[in-house]
Amino acid sequence: MGGDKAPQIVVEGAHLAREKYPQAKFIIYGDEAQLRPLIKKYEGLDSVMELRHTPDRVTAHDKPAQALRSGRNSSMRLAIDAVAKGEADCVVSAGNTGALMAMAKFSLKVMPGIHRPAIATYMPTKVPNHGTIFMDLGANAECSSQNLLEFAVLGGVFSREVFKRAEPRIALLNIGSEAMKGDELVKAASEVFQQAHLPGKYVGYAEGDEIMTGDFDVIVTDGFTGNVTLKTMEGTAKLIKHMMKEAFNSSWLVKLGLLFCLPSLPGLAIIYFALKKFSKRIDPRYYNGASLLGLKGLCIKSHGGTDGIGFANAIGVAAGLAVGRFTDKVETELRRLGFEGQPEPQPEGAA
Repeated sequence: MGGDKAPQIVVEGAHLAREKYPQAKFIIYGDEAQLRPLIKKYEGLDSVMELRHTPDRVTAHDKPAQALRSGRNSSMRLAIDAVAKGEADCVVSAGNTGALMAMAKFSLKVMPGIHRPAIATYMPTKVPNHGTIFMDLGANAECSSQNLLEFAVLGGVFSREVFKRAEPRIALLNIGSEAMKGDELVKAASEVFQQAHLPGKYVGYAEGDEIMTGDFDVIVTDGFTGNVTLKTMEGTAKLIKHMMKEAFNSSWLVKLGLLFCLPSLPGLAIIYFALKKFSKRIDPRYYNGASLLGLKGLCIKSHGGTDGIGFANAIGVAAGLAVGRFTDKVETELRRLGFEGQPEPQPEGAA
């Protein structure tokens, strides 16, 4: 029931996801009166989808603590609990991010050696078939250098196991590449990264304009910076698409001129498909599905404003991680690196 256009996008997303993951089965929580007619719209969906009714839901305005206290029978909490009980392999939600993180941390618990789960996503780059893991995207506004180190380990395993990077290149997001640049948190984290054992190689700082160059496999930052960066990128992508459409539709002379520039209708078709491919590459829906890393169960956060296509891609992320037994591999790596038993770190500058 979470998301700007829920529950329509959730049901449609499940239907679309079946094409790529025909073996997937779904448990969907929410208001039966709203959900049942939507499920019936898609032939065969009811045969792979179990509907569990609950009138309670977490709204976009609920504070995490409030949702945790009063949302025990909400669709979000019951879906998370299904993973905790072993009834489901993963949970996908487009709802309130803060509430999802609080509930997931409470119900699923964090892995040994991890104190704060982080939200990670796949960022496209200019290198074909290469993406960068970018984290944290908003789960932790204030962090310590040890928190960032934990994020780096989680991101490194993510890159290695999911995207098959043998030795992921791990960087810290900063305002410059020089050693003296950045605040105390970034400087302290850099020193910690240089001394730590990582599932990859620490390569120093990455600037904001380098996130999509393909020069890095994992880029780590605090949740406040990561969330602002991500939203800025999404807004820029939407602006580019809007400006392109506006330019091509600005007048009939532009359209006529485009036709005169082409030798034939096949040429027009080539231009159309090239623009469509470009539009898809910068469309946030096709990169939707951020993983809450560091939990003992799989939890995927979909963008709240997405549509059925975007939600289907979030389901795809969840299914891929479940099939690859990602959680087991992260726990094995944490034990190997000796993260178990580490005390709760304090943010730099805390008393």
